[in-house]
Amino acid sequence: MADEIERKFLVRSDGWKASARRSRQIVQGYLAFVGPASLRVRIIDGARAMLTIKSRKAEVRRSEFEYEIPLADAGALLEMRTGAIIEKVRYELECGPLNWEIDVFSGENEGLVIAEIELTHEDQAFERPPWVGEEITSDDRYYNASLAKHPFGRLTST
Repeated sequence: MADEIERKFLVRSDGWKASARRSRQIVQGYLAFVGPASLRVRIIDGARAMLTIKSRKAEVRRSEFEYEIPLADAGALLEMRTGAIIEKVRYELECGPLNWEIDVFSGENEGLVIAEIELTHEDQAFERPPWVGEEITSDDRYYNASLAKHPFGRLTST
């Protein structure tokens, strides 16, 4: 088991783009939302697939179990998903001593851009780049599992 310690923010400008060093295309779906956990399948760049079980509570620290699976199995599992497919391009960039991931969503979540920073402990200090907006770490509406059930387009139109 691994704990994931991250904070999430809305992105307010494109100022991060010049620093992006790598990107990956991600397609994912959720197979189950059971009590405090979600089960997801993810295909990365059409070449690799992962099965992930994550604690669902929107907090800085969450439990995460991740396993590589055959690509064909991932495709079949996506057909069994519940809710919308999550489509995004994930960009990685360094900002000071830490790495940021910027998720630019498409499909039913078009228009949503989220920045995540992974930390070594909950109270770790870090510098917020100028393109980082409102913190949404504790807002479960912006977690991928929630976006599969209630896509961003529906969030902004209500």
